[in-house]
Amino acid sequence: MHPAVWRSDRGYRRSEAVLVGAAETLTHLDTAEATDALALAADEQWETRAGMTFPGAYALMARTYLETFGADREDLAHVAVKNHAHAVDNPIAQFQHEIAVNDVLVAPIISDPLGLYDACPVTDGASAIVLVSDAFAASHGWSAPTMITGTGQASDRLALQARDSLIETPATSAAASAAYRQAGIEPTDIDVAEVHDCFTIAEILDIEGLGFYDIGTGYRAARDGETWSNGSLPVNLSGGLKAKGHPVGATSVAQVVELTKLLNGRHMNANTVPDATTGLAHNAGGTVASATVTILEVVE
Repeated sequence: MHPAVWRSDRGYRRSEAVLVGAAETLTHLDTAEATDALALAADEQWETRAGMTFPGAYALMARTYLETFGADREDLAHVAVKNHAHAVDNPIAQFQHEIAVNDVLVAPIISDPLGLYDACPVTDGASAIVLVSDAFAASHGWSAPTMITGTGQASDRLALQARDSLIETPATSAAASAAYRQAGIEPTDIDVAEVHDCFTIAEILDIEGLGFYDIGTGYRAARDGETWSNGSLPVNLSGGLKAKGHPVGATSVAQVVELTKLLNGRHMNANTVPDATTGLAHNAGGTVASATVTILEVVE
């Protein structure tokens, strides 16, 4: 990668090595306290003040999506089943057990149509990456075969009521477009992805916003096996936020770590994508009021 560039009072300076770290602790809070803390990422005037929580907000998005495109709760359930299966062998996953579609369907409803297994857990975690220039790696005799070739960030209106649609995520689409453009690739070039599946409906909206599926068609992906480890586009081989866990402040960096291990063959699920050379990490804030996309490629 190119040296990191940052600005100071004396102009622009370059850094050859940068440490990026992130951490989150949430499990010391009870459910109500954690819900209140996370709700700070929503619109205060029109959502949290009225009692809206993220399960409720994503339920509105899910209900609209299901009714618009003829999908059902079983389509959502297949996303949860897939990500739990991917997490079974992940030693750092919060949930390392498989579930069945019926387990999802009979679980307590949290906010209709979303049930207990449609939501990610409250999680503690930390992650870190070291970014170095080609010259720095060479001077230290390091092998750094994975490069960040594209990044993108975009925002949307914070409150759901202010948006044009509840079933499209312009922030994801814009961030992805910027990342694809910088990397010089298309969505079809992505071999594996880690996306922000805080709820099952979120993964469906993600893969559509990222350009992997047309709007209104992504709900079939997990059901049809396409986003499983042995599918045409494996998504969330770590288990995703749904099963690996969602330590909010550490999630984005953790996704890059997971993809780096996958592309370098050091991931527990790397043997399912042995020829993967390009990965995409997608993270979102709130109800996708903001989004970031990072593209990694094998360069050796």
